[in-house]
Amino acid sequence: MQQLEQYQELLAPIHQFLQCPTPTQWVDEARKPENLKTVLIDHLLCELKAGQSAMYLIRKYAVDKSSAHSLLDWFKPYEDFAYRGKGSLETLKGKSNISKAIMAKSDSPYSQDLIDKMVLLIKEELHHFYQVLEIMDERGIDYEPIPASRYAKGLLSNMATHEPQTLIDKLIIGAYIEARSCERFAKLAPYMDEDIAKFYVSLLRSEARHYQDYLVLAEEIAGKDISERVAMFGRVEAELISSADSDFKFHSGIPALA
Repeated sequence: MQQLEQYQELLAPIHQFLQCPTPTQWVDEARKPENLKTVLIDHLLCELKAGQSAMYLIRKYAVDKSSAHSLLDWFKPYEDFAYRGKGSLETLKGKSNISKAIMAKSDSPYSQDLIDKMVLLIKEELHHFYQVLEIMDERGIDYEPIPASRYAKGLLSNMATHEPQTLIDKLIIGAYIEARSCERFAKLAPYMDEDIAKFYVSLLRSEARHYQDYLVLAEEIAGKDISERVAMFGRVEAELISSADSDFKFHSGIPALA
């Protein structure tokens, strides 16, 4: 796929960062036409959860009270759609942009840089949510809620329970989730219909930047070398990706039947 070849330089650090590639068995399962609905719905929910994770992070650590309320209001139409069955493609149109400035609280030790990076990430994830929904609508695939895979929970279960290490770990985990998403979009694109393939390739640049932003923020906040912690989460992530998994999802491991 010629379009994908242009992105090899961008993907090289992703492949270096991840401790294992996506197994072929997962790609074989994901490319089956009967699994398209699961892939798209889970991708849709992953975009929302990625945005929510960034939102909760800055609400907890960095923004003032007014901005915290603005963030919740921003997510409400998406959460209403995903969790409460309210809304549609039409009602979500143009909702990914936020006009209000999201400001740091006066006593926050974390810089506006954390907020700015996370707000940009949120805008992009919510826009991607809408784009996935468009693809589903074009194919007559109705949205229905599906349970999350073990992936994020498996990573979060290894998080420290004391600050600032909890925040640093959340950022490292965010880096791995974004990097793996980027790698999987690239793996899957050659086997998808042209419109989905183009969409997946278009996501690579933002996903790669998101992984780098998370990692840079983790290093800045730690103020010291975090390579051992990054490597530890890399081992956990690789185990989740390369071990047998009975539940097929976008971030699942080797399909148990494979």
